[in-house]
Amino acid sequence: MSLALSPAERDALEQWLTHLAALKGRAANTVAAYRRDVTGFLAFLAHHHGGPMGLGALVALDQSDLRAWMAHERGRGVSTRSLARALSAVKTFLRWLSDRDGGEPTAILSARTPKYRRKLPRPLAEDAARAMLSTVGDDAREDWIAARDTAVVTLLYGCGLRISEALGLTGAAATLPDTLRIRGKGGKERLVPVLPAARTAVAAYVALCPFDLAPADALFRGARGGPLSPRLIARAMEGARTRLGLPATATPHAMRHSFATHLLSAGGDLRAIQELLGHASLSTTQAYTAVDAARLMEVYDAAHPRA
Repeated sequence: MSLALSPAERDALEQWLTHLAALKGRAANTVAAYRRDVTGFLAFLAHHHGGPMGLGALVALDQSDLRAWMAHERGRGVSTRSLARALSAVKTFLRWLSDRDGGEPTAILSARTPKYRRKLPRPLAEDAARAMLSTVGDDAREDWIAARDTAVVTLLYGCGLRISEALGLTGAAATLPDTLRIRGKGGKERLVPVLPAARTAVAAYVALCPFDLAPADALFRGARGGPLSPRLIARAMEGARTRLGLPATATPHAMRHSFATHLLSAGGDLRAIQELLGHASLSTTQAYTAVDAARLMEVYDAAHPRA
């Protein structure tokens, strides 16, 4: 598809992506998604207009070009959510291009983002989360592996870590401090308090682990000593949720959702929860208020006396 781009377009795209990665700190997966989205948009324009467009023409596109592209994407079966993400990438690229080269991409920047229903997080109930912590290691072949799986899932629920963040810890964290410094998406750092339960679970794993946990090496190890794969934690949780009768949504990421939702239910401040989770935008964290409200309505519907 990149063959449909002119050399100037390819050069501008590469400069923009480098700008995102180096100066804006965007994660590699985000940069890759932006590359796909903008390349697809530029390739469509080349086909739509019979050849690649000049950079000046790009920032002067009108609504008809945009509507044609969006109709094309919908015709390919692209979801509303994915189309909204692609439009955001296109707007960001054209805004950068207009700032660099001059121009006024008003038509594109004023385009409305397709509306979609944001999927609510699917947390576990508090008793289900505790049950998961106590049973996730039951299928393990060895005691140290059981302790490992319990320690990882405890970090997800007790500290609100992403699975990548938990597995990114090194042997330097073998004795957990009172506060962890976590590097999350886009290289953003945040401080996360460590609960005694998490410290105890990690200490139990460290005491049983048969491998040398050097400070610069991975803290959590696979059976052969290499860095632990997130798939193994997902598999351990699959077995536990089957025994507990929990739904398929009881995944490692659901433990992070549960951390946030249970904090909010206990009266936690939304802005503080945003900081603990490492969300760049408060609107992302606000999804948990909808979860909390939905659960409140479930309780109301189940308990309210009806005439």
